[in-house]
Amino acid sequence: MPSRDAPDPVRATLVAILQQLNRAESQNEGKPREQVLELADLERLLAKFWAVEQDLVKIPLALGLLVRNRLVEAEAAGNYAAAGHSRAAPRARYRISSAGKQFLVEAQEKSDRIA
Repeated sequence: MPSRDAPDPVRATLVAILQQLNRAESQNEGKPREQVLELADLERLLAKFWAVEQDLVKIPLALGLLVRNRLVEAEAAGNYAAAGHSRAAPRARYRISSAGKQFLVEAQEKSDRIA
């Protein structure tokens, strides 16, 4: 049975992803094209995150959960027509939503509280 004081790896990873997306947005204010991250960017940024490093959570699955719950917005990058005959799908780029920002604020407030 997991310890009651041990952090939940899934929740911690969701918060870490939201933090990275929020950071990308705030650092690139006024430059909407640079306020998004691709999956590869998130995997690189979170490679040393404890839950990922211990192979407890997969970034693509956590990101999918955030998108499904509308805490993160996904947008397609690229153009099918530009690829000519190639049918390669455009890569998705991710942006924190307003609901994601609210969740992040609440998660940080909760973790800052002393029990």
